[in-house]
Amino acid sequence: MKKIFKIALYAIVVLVGLVLSFVAFIYFRGIPKYEAKKVEFKAEITPERIERGRKMVTMLCAGCHLDSKSYTLSGKQMKDAPPDFGVVHSANITQHPELGIGKWTDAEIAYLLRTGIKPDGQYLPPYMPKLLHTSDEDLKSIIAFLRSENGMVKATDRKAPKTEASFLVKFLCFIDPSWQPFEYPTKEIKTPDKKDKLVYGEYLVNNYDCFTCHSADFTKLNVAEPRKSKGYLGGGNSMLNMEGKKMITKNITSDKETGIGNWTEAEFMTAMKTGKLPSGKSFQYPMVPYTLMDDEELKALYAYLQSTPPITNKIADNH
Repeated sequence: MKKIFKIALYAIVVLVGLVLSFVAFIYFRGIPKYEAKKVEFKAEITPERIERGRKMVTMLCAGCHLDSKSYTLSGKQMKDAPPDFGVVHSANITQHPELGIGKWTDAEIAYLLRTGIKPDGQYLPPYMPKLLHTSDEDLKSIIAFLRSENGMVKATDRKAPKTEASFLVKFLCFIDPSWQPFEYPTKEIKTPDKKDKLVYGEYLVNNYDCFTCHSADFTKLNVAEPRKSKGYLGGGNSMLNMEGKKMITKNITSDKETGIGNWTEAEFMTAMKTGKLPSGKSFQYPMVPYTLMDDEELKALYAYLQSTPPITNKIADNH
């Protein structure tokens, strides 16, 4: 009996040792690095691309990278990031040659935005959106704006603090393929026909990252195939406002009771432009009005959201 007890105790000690070794490995390994492959991508700068890029960067990037003091994309602490991710700081993406991306080539920027891998090989986890579904033309517009003379991208002498990733983030980056780099596309990604509202609306949902916040769980997102994300567009993700209060994202599926299935197109457009809901209440941060979206985009977005499978998920008001 004593021999069996000793063997069992030894097995437990070994198992605990292996678990602790694995935990230590994940913790000290940190966010991994990968090979930054060389790709071909060139964004010729035109006034049209700069304007399109200004619109996209304002809606896609400014929320995370815009410093309110300098009004440049020099980065800030993401106080509204889910606390499970750790202490997140966005990067300086101004034209500063050392502290920003002033020396990066068009291809290096495109490669990061598609795969999540920086020129030095460092991988940026999913709190940095990956533009897998963004068309080549829209990607060129983003880069054209980053090269422009707009004040938001002027070289700013700010060294962004290093993000302190949580153990959860490090763990997911190790075991979950959806938290690892994506392959760079081998074919051109074309902008969908805007006349096809459902197709273009889905493109906007993916392109502007609506599904990441409005699905059920940040750790269960499927960026490659957004529709397969847990609770796709049904809400329930936990975020923080600027005061650190927990805010739960809303259900924006076609469900008539708990989603937006009863909203008219006019009500949806008003809400998106002004932040005013049909109920008379207003958006609560981190949701903000999308004032730069034009009517064509909003109508396509509405059409697609109304076509989504209804999910019954009543979310209490964030008040």
